[in-house]
Amino acid sequence: MVKVNENYLKLPGGYLFPEISRRVKAFAAENPPRPLIRLGIGDVTQPLCPAVIEAMHKATEEMADKKTFRGYMDDSAGYDFLRNAISEHDYKARGINITPGEICVSDGAKSDCGNIGDIFSADNVVAVCDPVYPVYVDTNVMFGRAGELCSDGKWSDLVYLPCTEANGFFPELPNKVPDIIYICSPNNPTGAAATREQLKVWVDYANSHGSVILFDSAYEAYVTDPSLPRSIYEIPGADTCAIEFRSFSKTAGFTGTRCAYTVFPNALVRGGVSLKSLWMRRQNTKYNGTAYVIQRAAEAIYTEDGRKQTKATIAYYLNNATIIREGFARAGITAYGGVNAPYIWAKTPNGTPSWDFFDLLLKKACVVTTPGAGFGPSGEGFIRVTAFGDVEATKEAVSRIVELI
Repeated sequence: MVKVNENYLKLPGGYLFPEISRRVKAFAAENPPRPLIRLGIGDVTQPLCPAVIEAMHKATEEMADKKTFRGYMDDSAGYDFLRNAISEHDYKARGINITPGEICVSDGAKSDCGNIGDIFSADNVVAVCDPVYPVYVDTNVMFGRAGELCSDGKWSDLVYLPCTEANGFFPELPNKVPDIIYICSPNNPTGAAATREQLKVWVDYANSHGSVILFDSAYEAYVTDPSLPRSIYEIPGADTCAIEFRSFSKTAGFTGTRCAYTVFPNALVRGGVSLKSLWMRRQNTKYNGTAYVIQRAAEAIYTEDGRKQTKATIAYYLNNATIIREGFARAGITAYGGVNAPYIWAKTPNGTPSWDFFDLLLKKACVVTTPGAGFGPSGEGFIRVTAFGDVEATKEAVSRIVELI
């Protein structure tokens, strides 16, 4: 008889966001008083910019012509035109020497953050920030690296790096040395953005212990403070210890279009093996590459028009973040983030449990948020609110919350 991967059976309930959707659907079906305003799941609401749409149309026409039709790619890491644009605009323009050959295009940072575990041994010790993007934890449970779920909500074999008000929502070095270290900046869910000095501590630590940092910078385009790094490779020594994940989802509205990339520096070697070579062996076996039309759309982000248009959209969402922060301040709610990130991390009033506050906002204000406890034990007592909504809906949601509180 076939045997299943029993690690999947260790996962409690469902993934966080489907559980939120279930509760919202149940409420909406029974209580239709006011329109629901969704500021929970980090999905964008503004359409793809004109430069991207034009590129997609042109690429689609190419696929309709035998002379310009594209089938399988020669290299599942992506077409040269996109990797060249990424290298030039996201790295070399900031003084970072990342070459096109070190860039691997994919269908999403979430996919890559989850699949990266394929290239590492199951007995590696993994460290995750707490609170944390659930994909980091859940995929390591699936790989068998997490151990057992304890009564305190933590997994027995994971190293937890608390990110709290006390440490400015950035992790301190742990007592136990991990092999794999997940760091997200700007952070999801707290909205905190790491400084160069903070990242340098971790880069030096990883290099001294032979660890690997998995650096999720999916929200780097929202960094407004010029003193803050937008790539871990701005830190000396990061090319020998870090893999960087980036996404076009929140940068350019590709949540439904799906395109991202991951960087594997040539200098990143463990056990005498290039980690990029292992990743490409994995990708070439399991993945045939991101669609040509989508890669042409992503390339258009780097044109002069594309850069202007995407920056305007990012400014739109950051304005929403300001509206939320200012509204919470009026209501006496302590909130973090929303300056260099599209997320606001708000403290629940009077220590209300986060799922209880989520339910209160849903049932009394018809506003959907995300309970902090869904991101890990240190997320209790907070909710995450996204700035990706429509501006008028965001204003209305804040007005409802202020009135309720």
